[in-house]
Amino acid sequence: MASELPNRFLTPEDLVEMFELPSIETVYQWRRKRTGPRGFRVGRHLRFDPDDVRAWVDSQLEEAA
Repeated sequence: MASELPNRFLTPEDLVEMFELPSIETVYQWRRKRTGPRGFRVGRHLRFDPDDVRAWVDSQLEEAA
């Protein structure tokens, strides 16, 4: 993942592309299991704050160390 994230709220599709996930269902599984980055709803649409995604990635790297 590039160090610079887009300056907008991210979609589940963005996460699939950024992390080269097998499918969008992976993002929704993370949400159900509360293991992925924190997301929020705008109406029926799921969005992710780039700062929250970066914090989640950092926490994953720390756990792996």
